[in-house]
Amino acid sequence: MKANMENVWILAAGIGFLMTGVSVFASRGTDARIEATARDSNVFKTYLKDDSIKVDAKDGFVTLTGTVSDLSHKDLAENTVENEAGVKSVSNKIVIAGGAANETSDAWVGVKVKTTLLSHRSVNGFRTQVDVRDGVVTLQGEASSSAQKELTTSYAENVEGVSRVINHMTVSPSDKPTLSEQIDDASITAQVKMMLLYHRSTSALNTGVKTKDGIVMVSGKAQNSAEIELVTRLVTDIHGVREVENYMTVSPGRKS
Repeated sequence: MKANMENVWILAAGIGFLMTGVSVFASRGTDARIEATARDSNVFKTYLKDDSIKVDAKDGFVTLTGTVSDLSHKDLAENTVENEAGVKSVSNKIVIAGGAANETSDAWVGVKVKTTLLSHRSVNGFRTQVDVRDGVVTLQGEASSSAQKELTTSYAENVEGVSRVINHMTVSPSDKPTLSEQIDDASITAQVKMMLLYHRSTSALNTGVKTKDGIVMVSGKAQNSAEIELVTRLVTDIHGVREVENYMTVSPGRKS
């Protein structure tokens, strides 16, 4: 009887050891996937390709280190990774080269304008140069049509901190391919969040954003139906968005 009990305990210990090994293996597999998915995301391969960012995941807890060119890139990296499946939390230890710009400075306004233009599919942020002096934004580069040029001006004008926009862009129809619409959900969510934060009419909204297969689900409170319609229109024009489901509700007492 004693021998049988010993065998049972040995078997139980062996099973426990095996299950622990399986759990550790699965955790390492998830961590490796998180790191690889972040590196292969549209945001990392497009907007952050010139930055030096390292993604370390351990049991779903992610630490970001390295150096980026400005604060928007630091935020984009964090927003993208935190929306990856299996991520429990993100510790963002990324350093900004040259130090972070004051959020009211021309440099920071320029970053917000450039990031906004890069996010929208109806304009060509990659071919638009942005210069800011005392809150006045000057745009140069090429637009594919007069309508695109006007829309570029409109998007820049609505960025928080911009006082005026001078558009010197030239109209030059081009057949060059635009950014691929096959964009991962985490990158779409990150771009939507940044765009809503930078827009002067939506920056104060506490908006929840989730993306599944290119379909963006937006929730939160708005002061009126016009704000809800604006959010839908802005999100629809983000690269990779196939459809927008807006679940925001009107709350007139919402604090700005």
